[in-house]
Amino acid sequence: MFFTNSSENQLQGCNETIRNQPNNANAYIRRVMVYFQLAKIQESIEDFHTAEKLDARLTPYLWQRGLYYYNAEIFAEGAKQFEIDLTVNAQDLEGTVWRYLYTSQLSSVTELRNYLLPVKNDPRKIMRSVYDFFSGIWTHNDVLNIGKSEGLKGNLYSHLYFGLYYESECNLELAQEYIMQAADN
Repeated sequence: MFFTNSSENQLQGCNETIRNQPNNANAYIRRVMVYFQLAKIQESIEDFHTAEKLDARLTPYLWQRGLYYYNAEIFAEGAKQFEIDLTVNAQDLEGTVWRYLYTSQLSSVTELRNYLLPVKNDPRKIMRSVYDFFSGIWTHNDVLNIGKSEGLKGNLYSHLYFGLYYESECNLELAQEYIMQAADN
């Protein structure tokens, strides 16, 4: 209850800022984050679009919009957003994995590994292992072992991305199991 009231108060503040500064792209981005807390996905996406119209330079940095597209099941746009993100954040393995997850909703499983863009030098060992799993190089157990060795954050990422992977494979039972384990971390 407190969280909702706090979010509602934040939303009122964002709305006031936008009324006073309708051309402030960052104000729309701040409101996006509040909308997300309130589970207002479509409103979040609309504010991302407004911010982008006000300042096109933001486009490659709107990776969060890609996550919102997933919730809204707008898969082609989500894949495109993460492809654009990788032009400015080429070392981020999560971006290419998310692009893979979007593409899994649009393509056959046999084509998917072609959608993993090459990413080098991401310093996060767990994300390198997740990437290698999605690439078909590493096994499930390899990733779980790395996740375990990395502690809570490693466990969170390994379970989260297994859940998303199994969702992409339409194995909703395993997807739910791993997402729940990620939430417990």
